[in-house]
Amino acid sequence: MNIVLTRLDRVGDLILSTPAIASVRRSWPQAHVTIACSAYNAVVVERNPDIDAIAILPAGGSPAELGRSFRGRCDLAIALAPRAADFSLVAATRARVRVGYTYVRRYLARLTAGLYVTRLAVSEADPALCEKRPGYRVRPEVEQVLDLVTLAGGMTLVRDLVLPISDDDRHAVAAIPAGAIAFQLGARWLRDGSTIASTIALIRRLRTFGAPIVVTYGDDAREGATALRAAGVADLVVGDLTFAQWAAAFEKSRVVLTVDTGATHVASAVRRPTVVLFEHRFFHLSSQEWSPYRVPSVRLRKPATDAPSDLAASRDEIVDAVGSLLQRT
Repeated sequence: MNIVLTRLDRVGDLILSTPAIASVRRSWPQAHVTIACSAYNAVVVERNPDIDAIAILPAGGSPAELGRSFRGRCDLAIALAPRAADFSLVAATRARVRVGYTYVRRYLARLTAGLYVTRLAVSEADPALCEKRPGYRVRPEVEQVLDLVTLAGGMTLVRDLVLPISDDDRHAVAAIPAGAIAFQLGARWLRDGSTIASTIALIRRLRTFGAPIVVTYGDDAREGATALRAAGVADLVVGDLTFAQWAAAFEKSRVVLTVDTGATHVASAVRRPTVVLFEHRFFHLSSQEWSPYRVPSVRLRKPATDAPSDLAASRDEIVDAVGSLLQRT
């Protein structure tokens, strides 16, 4: 049996799909499993033990063209993302069983889904329903994607995130202090309810816990990292880690503090307690669907404005949240 899975979007979403990938492997242990992904998110699965092959969609490439390359040799195709690109790829395989999902109020997608898939799951996720209905429940994305395995006929479900880290990765970050508060500096710390000045003030307060402060960052926050180094508030500010080294740095921390990015899900994969700030808009959806998964966590809402009083209140919430998780570790 040949199975093609596709997830072409973000790093964090592919991490959240690894339980579904593992469930496919357990449900069809003799199958040949290929994952189609982008050059950007392939780092998540390049060591995944549940995958036999990776098919990279090049930047600007056609998902349908990649899907057609599997024609005649694909029995089951699953779109792990509710996106047109993934649906197009799955449809082009012409697999006998093609599975995907969409959101409850994407009526056009639901109406036209039969052009792409033979079996469709409908997720309850919807930002408007979350905002308008107090208590409206949305399951974590992991659980929504696992529905696809069941819909495809899978009988064994796995719920652990899969993100292998090697001893070489751990050796590469040996100089990073253990037991630290790991602060992932993403661009969202620098705008829309957060500023670099407030972030510096926050890290200065985190030092009162007595744990080392390790700031990690990527290309989107180099300017902010420069400002943090100049402020001297962190024990270490480190960038240019490989993806697996970044995960290894989180693994040796006591708590991870981040905004809503892939870092949230890397932290969950290495089982670190996490404080995460979600954007003010659509908080009720985001903080459920993309919350830290199966780890101790606190989910906070970014302020609606950059007013000094709002930023100060947010810092108070963050410090209290970090303190509560440190007490549990």
